[in-house]
Amino acid sequence: MNYFELYNLPETFILDDKALKNTYYKLSREYHPDFYANEPQEKQQEILQLSTQNTNAYRTLSDPDLRMQYILKEHGMLEEGGKNELPGEFLMEMMEINEELMELEFDFDADKLHEIGEQTSGLVAQLDNDILPVLQRYTELHGFTREEALEQVKTYYLKKKYLLRIQETLSKFATRS
Repeated sequence: MNYFELYNLPETFILDDKALKNTYYKLSREYHPDFYANEPQEKQQEILQLSTQNTNAYRTLSDPDLRMQYILKEHGMLEEGGKNELPGEFLMEMMEINEELMELEFDFDADKLHEIGEQTSGLVAQLDNDILPVLQRYTELHGFTREEALEQVKTYYLKKKYLLRIQETLSKFATRS
């Protein structure tokens, strides 16, 4: 069962955290294995699966990045094996940042590290600002416009994932200095 269906929620990128948590707790009580200890083994196994599904659904839906990844995968938008394409302009910009990071490997400069950190934080903030209207109106979209929105979200997701890897590299530099 789809996680949104399990929680009786519309598929959306922006969830009501309180409603999500309330449903999680309700299902946790309903599917708690201890309440089924005297049931046949088959029923106990079914409840254990439902309990596990509830936990996995909550972990996924409560995290905005995992929720986004889940929705994209549900729509077949993310290819396994990293064959997801990013716009060439973005990749050129990232190539420049990666070259600057390589230069830091050989000639560390704290100011340059800070500058690259500010640049990537600014890019993430801009991405977040640009995608927010799409995320907010997603539930209202249908058909072709929904597919377009999913494509925009996919591009956002892949760009942000790339930038987060760069930020991880920057944090490794910061711990060395």
